[in-house]
Amino acid sequence: MSRLKKKYEDEILAKLREEYGIKNAMRLPKLQKIVVNRGVGKALENKKRIQSATAELALITGQYPVQTRAKKAIANFHLREGNAIGCKVTLRGVRMYEFLDRLISVVFPRVRDFRGVSSTAFDGRGNYSMGLTDQLVFPELRVDDVEFLQGMNICITINNSDDEKSLFLLSQFGFPFKKK
Repeated sequence: MSRLKKKYEDEILAKLREEYGIKNAMRLPKLQKIVVNRGVGKALENKKRIQSATAELALITGQYPVQTRAKKAIANFHLREGNAIGCKVTLRGVRMYEFLDRLISVVFPRVRDFRGVSSTAFDGRGNYSMGLTDQLVFPELRVDDVEFLQGMNICITINNSDDEKSLFLLSQFGFPFKKK
């Protein structure tokens, strides 16, 4: 069992019940999934970029990504319908908790000039989205193997929650939010 899942079941559930007065266990906020998305705009010019982005994302998450394709053709961007323009991974269960643990304990401390993540990046339904500008903060990647620098978007989906409950849940996990 993952360290964060054990912490959620042993400590955080009791704190959520106490803080919000929720008696029914099915109404408590819970992590549902984490989606890691990489858009590779230069993939139209160089097909190797999408392949290397896919391989890097597989190393980072431990799960093979799905390539995302263009839904519409846009002539100004030389984009045709069906072209591969990115990749994404949806993490659930044990892999989700392990990725979140590595994100909190390893990746955030490696970000240069890190002052915390924004506490206002919630969508109104309790889901949290953030972006990383560089993939080299993940220890799985070596600097010599990376051909180009590319960021990624991370979306954390939380069930049965609003922004306040999600902020409390993520802060209990150890998410380093900026101080107001």
